[in-house]
Amino acid sequence: MHDRSSVAELASVLRADLHRYSPGGKLPSSRVLVERHRVSPVTVSRALAQLASEGLLVTRPGAGAFRAEMRAEAAPSGDISWQEVALSAEGATDLVPRTVDASGVLVTLAAPAAGVIEFNGGYLHASLQPERAMAAALARAGRRPGAWGRPPTDGIPELREWFARGIGGAVTAADVLITAGGQSALTTTLRALAPPGAPVLVESPTYPGMLAIARAAGLRPVPVPVDTDGVRPELLEAAFRATGSRVFICQPLFQNPTGAVLSAGRRPEVLRIARAAGAFVVEDDFVRRLVHADAGPLPRPLAADDRDGVVVHVCSLTKATSPSFRVCALAARGPVLERLRAIQVVENFFVPRPLQEAATELVGSPAWPRHLRTVSGELQNRRDTLTAALRLRLPELGLAHVPSGGYHLWLRLPDGTDEPAVVSAALRAGVAVAPGRPYFSAEAPAGHLRLSFAAVAGAAEITEGVRRLRAACEGLTG
Repeated sequence: MHDRSSVAELASVLRADLHRYSPGGKLPSSRVLVERHRVSPVTVSRALAQLASEGLLVTRPGAGAFRAEMRAEAAPSGDISWQEVALSAEGATDLVPRTVDASGVLVTLAAPAAGVIEFNGGYLHASLQPERAMAAALARAGRRPGAWGRPPTDGIPELREWFARGIGGAVTAADVLITAGGQSALTTTLRALAPPGAPVLVESPTYPGMLAIARAAGLRPVPVPVDTDGVRPELLEAAFRATGSRVFICQPLFQNPTGAVLSAGRRPEVLRIARAAGAFVVEDDFVRRLVHADAGPLPRPLAADDRDGVVVHVCSLTKATSPSFRVCALAARGPVLERLRAIQVVENFFVPRPLQEAATELVGSPAWPRHLRTVSGELQNRRDTLTAALRLRLPELGLAHVPSGGYHLWLRLPDGTDEPAVVSAALRAGVAVAPGRPYFSAEAPAGHLRLSFAAVAGAAEITEGVRRLRAACEGLTG
C-alpha cells in the first residue's frame, strides 16, 4: 500500500527519528525500512523524497539517504516595507489593476486538511483518474523518436488533428493550437481579444477563475444572467448594446456552477447576436468528457455550427484525467488565429513535447474509452447519491437543476442565510464547501453553495459529508 496517507505516516515517523543520526549520518537502507515499517518500496521511496524536499535528507543514488548537514543561521531579513508603495494599486491613473483575487481559484486547488471531506474540489478523485493508462502512455511517448525534441509551436500534428475531429464542423487541425491547460488558453484568448479597460460579457454566475483571468488582464466583467436553458439571449443582446463589448465568454455545456446546457433554440440566437455585434464568443467546453451515463446525445460544440469565425473554442483533457495532465486545444478560424498564436508563443513557447506525445498515446489507446465509460457511470452514481442525501437531510437548500454532466451541484441557501457563516461552520464540522459569492461578478442575488462530488472518495464519503453539513447548519440555527 502506497497511498498518500501511508507516505505521510512514514515520512512523519522518519522525521521524528532524525535526531538519532548526526548530520551527514546514513539512514537505514530502503530494504531495512520496508521490513521495519511493513510498507512497500514505493512508499519508502516517496517518504524519503518528501523529507529530501524539506531539506532534512540528502539522497545519493547507489549510496542511500543521509541526514542533511546543519543549516547556517539565516541572515537577518531586510526592510521590505517599500514594496507596499511599489505594489500599490490605489492610484487613480492605473488602467490595469495589479492585484488579483485568486481565492475562488485556490479553493479548488488547495489540498484539504486531514479528515476534511472535499466538496469543493475541482478535479477527479485519485481513484477516478486513469493513472495506469497515463503512466503507460507517458512510457510509450518517451520511446517515440524525437519525443524530447522541440515540438512545432502550434502543437504536434496528430494531437491537433484529434482535437479538431472532436470539435467538428469546419474546424481542421490547421485551426488548432495546443496549450498548457484551459486556464492558459483562456488567458491567451482574453489578451488577444480585448484591450485593458474593455468590458467583457460573462455568464452570471460563472467560474471564478474566469473572473480572475479577466480582472488580471485589466478587463471589466459584465454579468449576463443564466437560467436552466443557459444564457438568456435577450439580456445578452441588451448587454452588447449597452456596453459595446466585443467578447462574450460562456460554457454552453454543463455550465459552471449551474450545470445548465444552452438549449437548442438559444444556440443559433447566441451566434446571431454576437455576429451582429461584431463580437467573439469564447466557448469554454470544459467538461464534455465528464458526461453522466444517463445524459443521452450531447449537443455539438458551438464552434461546430459557426460558419463565420465567431467562436473561439477551448477544450481541455485536464478535467477528465488529472490536474497535472495540462493539455488543451485552442481553436479559432480567421485572422484572430494569428493573434492567438503570437500571444501563445510569446507567453509559453510551447507545451512540452513529452506531454503532447503522451496525450496522443492516451487518447489513441483502448484504455481511453474504457476510462470515459467508467467515469461516466461513477459520476452519475455520485450525483444521485448527493442529490438523494441533500433532499433527505437538507431539503431547505434549493436545487433548481440536477445536471447530466459535470461534477457539482449548485444550491441556493434560504433567504437571510449568512453564506460565510455556513461555509465556516461546515469546515469546523469537517466538510469543505465552495461559497457562492465568488461566482458572481457583481452583487449576488442570494446565498449559494457549490458542492462537488468528483473529488471525494465515493458514495460513503458523500453521505457522511452531507451529514456533517446538516450538523453545521443545525448548529447555526440551534
